[in-house]
Amino acid sequence: MLTVQGLTKHYGKKAALRDVSFTLEKGVYGLLGPNGAGKSTLMGLLTLNLRPTGGEIFWNHIPVAQNQRSYRKQLGYMPQQQALYPGLTAWEYLDYMAALKGMKKRAAEAEMKRSLEQVGLSSFRNQKIRTFSGGMKQRLLLAQAVLNKPALLILDEPTAGLDPRQRIGIRNLISELAQESTILIATHVVPDVDLISREILLLKEGELIRKASRQALCRELQGRVREMTIPASGAFALMKESIVSALRQETEGEWIARIVMKAGETPIGTEVTPTLEDVYLSFFGESKDVETDLL
Repeated sequence: MLTVQGLTKHYGKKAALRDVSFTLEKGVYGLLGPNGAGKSTLMGLLTLNLRPTGGEIFWNHIPVAQNQRSYRKQLGYMPQQQALYPGLTAWEYLDYMAALKGMKKRAAEAEMKRSLEQVGLSSFRNQKIRTFSGGMKQRLLLAQAVLNKPALLILDEPTAGLDPRQRIGIRNLISELAQESTILIATHVVPDVDLISREILLLKEGELIRKASRQALCRELQGRVREMTIPASGAFALMKESIVSALRQETEGEWIARIVMKAGETPIGTEVTPTLEDVYLSFFGESKDVETDLL
């Protein structure tokens, strides 16, 4: 069990993270927020790559600061940046990572074989990493993260660069691993965490503003997500005035707009069932970076 209490991080006078507290048990948890929300800072703290300004991290009720070595042995981390060694083969890279984790040779080889099979790279084990596509490199990063079956797995954009079939495979693998592990996923691909997460953590301007199940978050939005038919000439004007989660052309002169209404606004159009993307927009839709956040 991972527990965070009052976690704070300052860069000079700027507070990147403010008094963040939560507890994660076994299962998958999604971390969502716009650019600059503090997601990278939080992950840096949880992986001990950054030191907090304040607050504490506990693993199974024991302060991590007092037992960093034991914590690191139970931690698997997949960074967003593809910091790989292009001159190594996939097998050599995993062998190197296993050595860094202190794994014994025989156990390491069994784990390396298993992890490559899990991410679908077994047939490429002797291929140089420089020849890999972006998606293959992404899967190799996940393979090193799951070496030694970590009890805590922290994944930063795990499906970036993957095609739909590969994304589904990785998603299913993450769900399987979550039976025995605590998994935190930071991503901009909202459907990935929508389908497999036990709870969603929403981070905004360095503060944790919500932690709840997808179902609970969508229920809170009931009645505020609407669809309406608009003339083609009014589509882009509507996007400036409202939080529009989708636009599709119905006929040559008409569009269907899906709108996330603000609390208290007079309902328009037809009520539809909220999704996690609608929830995201309800909290972050007025962010300056909303267009890039959803990429």
